[in-house]
Amino acid sequence: MADDTFPEKPRRIMHIDLDAFFVSVEQVFDPSLKGKPVAVGGIPGEGRGVVTTASYEARKFGVFSGMSLVEAQRRCPKCIFIGGNWDRYSEASKKFMAILADFSPFLEPAGIDEAYLEVTGFESLHGSLKAMGEKIRKRIRDEIGIAASIGLAGSKITAKVASKAAKPDGMVEVPVGGEAAFMAPQPIGRMPGVGGVTEKALNSLGIRTLGQLASMPLDSLTSRFGSYGEMLKRHARGIDRSRVQPPSEAKSISTERTFDHDSRDREFLEATLRYLSEQIGARLRKYGQKGSVVHIRIRWSDFVAITRQRSLGYSTDSNEVIFDEALKLLDKALESNRQAVRLLGVGVANLSEGENQLPLSIGASARSSAIDKALDRIRKRYGFSSIQTGRTLPLGHRSGGREHPWQRKPPEDKQIDEN
Repeated sequence: MADDTFPEKPRRIMHIDLDAFFVSVEQVFDPSLKGKPVAVGGIPGEGRGVVTTASYEARKFGVFSGMSLVEAQRRCPKCIFIGGNWDRYSEASKKFMAILADFSPFLEPAGIDEAYLEVTGFESLHGSLKAMGEKIRKRIRDEIGIAASIGLAGSKITAKVASKAAKPDGMVEVPVGGEAAFMAPQPIGRMPGVGGVTEKALNSLGIRTLGQLASMPLDSLTSRFGSYGEMLKRHARGIDRSRVQPPSEAKSISTERTFDHDSRDREFLEATLRYLSEQIGARLRKYGQKGSVVHIRIRWSDFVAITRQRSLGYSTDSNEVIFDEALKLLDKALESNRQAVRLLGVGVANLSEGENQLPLSIGASARSSAIDKALDRIRKRYGFSSIQTGRTLPLGHRSGGREHPWQRKPPEDKQIDEN
C-alpha cells in the first residue's frame, strides 16, 4: 500500500552542457583566442575538413558545426582555424565528469561535453536546485576555465532542450508540471533526435515548433515516420520516462552515420561500412576487448530502422573480420528491401577479454593483426583522418568538400552502448 504521509517527490533532472567545448578548451590554453572568431576542425586548404565547434563570435558570421572549412572561411575571413587536440579535450572532460560526480552519484555521461544528473530531493543540501546548478557552473568555470549551461526539468528530454535554451553560459529551470508549456514554442531542431533530414520532413508538414508537433494527429505522424512518429509526439510534450543511467561496463560498442542524402550507391555504402568497421576495431583494441557478435543498423528512407546480427563463434577485434561479417549482413538487407539507406551503423557485442581466435591461417591472422596495429599507431599519433585504406577512398570523392567523415569527432564520443 502506498504511504501518503510522505508523497513521492517530483522527478528533477539536470542536463549540463559545456559551451563551445573544443574552442573553450583551446582558449584556456591560449587566452589570446578569447573574444575572437575561432573554429576547431581543421585548416582550410589542408583536406576536406568540416567545422567541429565554432566560437560564438564565429557563429555571428554564420559559421556552424558541420560546415565545410572552405565555406566557414568564406563567411568569416578573419576566423582562426585550429586542427584540434583530442588529449586536451579528453582531460577537460574527465575533470568535468569528476566535478559532477561530487554533486550526485546518479550521473549519466551523454558525450565528452555533456551529462545528465538525477537531482530529485537534492535541494535540501543546497537550499534549492537552482542554487545547486549555479554551484556546479561556478566549479566548472573555476576549475576548468570554461562556461557551462544547465537545463533543469522533470525529464531528460526537457532538461536537454532547456540547456540549449540556456546557452551561452546560463541556466533554465522548467517548473514542475511546466514541461509541455516550455517545450511548445521551441523550434523543432532544438529537440534531440531531430536531425536535418527529420526537420525538413516535419517542415514539409507545416511543423516548425514543438507545440505544433505535439498537436499533430498521431496517425499523421506514424504514417510518415512509423513508430518513430509516436516518440516524436511524446517527446515534443516533454514526456520522457527514461532514467538517468550511471555508466556500467559496456556490453557492446557501435557507431553510425546519417547521410546527407539517402543512398543505394553500393560503392558508397560499402566504403562507409568499412570506415565504421575500422572505427570499431580501433576502439576494441584500445581497450583490450574482443567481441563475438557483429551487428549492423539501417534506417531506410521511410524512417523504419532494422538491426541485423551474426554470431561468429569466436572473439575478434580485427577490422577485416568485422567488415566482412557486416558486409554480409548489408548485402542481405539490400536484397530484401529496395529503399535507399538513410543511416548505416556497425557494432560488436558480447565483449570479452582474451586472445583472438580468427578463422584464418596463423600467418594470415598475424598479418591482419600487424596491419591493424600499424594503423592504430599512425592514427593515435596523427589522428584518425591521417591514413585511409583503399576500401574507404570513395568517401572522400563523395564528400564534395562538405561533410568529410574523417574530420568528425573521434568515435569515442557517444558510441558506448550501456544497455
